[in-house]
Amino acid sequence: MSVTSSEPWIDITVPIRPGMVHYPGDPGVELEQVKHLDRGDPATVSLLRLGVHTGTHVDAPVHFLAGTAGVDAFAIDALIGPARIIEVPDVEILTAKELEPHRIATGERILLRTRNSARSWSGEDFVADYAHLGPSAARLLAERRVRMIGIDYLSIGRGDDGPEVHRILLRALGAGIVIVEGLDLTQVGPGDYDVVCLPIKIAGCDGAPARVVVRRRAP
Repeated sequence: MSVTSSEPWIDITVPIRPGMVHYPGDPGVELEQVKHLDRGDPATVSLLRLGVHTGTHVDAPVHFLAGTAGVDAFAIDALIGPARIIEVPDVEILTAKELEPHRIATGERILLRTRNSARSWSGEDFVADYAHLGPSAARLLAERRVRMIGIDYLSIGRGDDGPEVHRILLRALGAGIVIVEGLDLTQVGPGDYDVVCLPIKIAGCDGAPARVVVRRRAP
C-alpha cells in the first residue's frame, strides 16, 4: 500500500440504520436501545439485529458453496492494498466484453462503478434492475485471478444467473478473490486507489458487514 499519498481517505461504506434498503427476502435492520443514560441507566447499550449481507458487506464461499470457508478465512492481505475503480456506467449486465478493454491483470483489486452509483442509493426502495455481472464477466475475473471484486449495489449477480456468478467467483478463493457488495461509490471516480476492507470476523459465517475506505494513490 502507498504510504506517501497525501490524499484523504474516503469512506465508501453504506451506513447501517433501521429502515435501510436491503435485499428482498433478507432480514431488515432493527436497532433498539435496551439501556439508555436518559432513562437512568449507567450506560447506553444498543441491540442490533440484521442480516450479514446488509449494506456494505463481504461474501464468503460458504454463502453459495457447502462445506467451504467462512468470512473469517479471508487473508488480510487480500482485503488491503492497491485497487482500481473501473467505471462502466451505461450497462445493465456486465459481460466479458465490457471488462476486456480495461486489461484487468492478475492480482488486481477491482471496484466496479456502474449506473447503480447514480440511481440506486438515492432512494429508500430496492432497485430491482440494478447493474450486475453476467457469467462471462465472472469467468474472466476468475481466469485473471483478481484478489477482490466489488460492486456498487447489494449483489454482484442477479436473477437466474446470480448464483452461478457467485459460485464462479467464490470457487476461485485460492486465487484470492473477495466479493464486496453494497459499496457507495457516489463520491469517487475511476482511477487508482488504496483500499481497506475490514469485514466483521464472524467464525465460519457466510458473510459479514464491512467498513471500506479508499484513498487515491499518488502518481
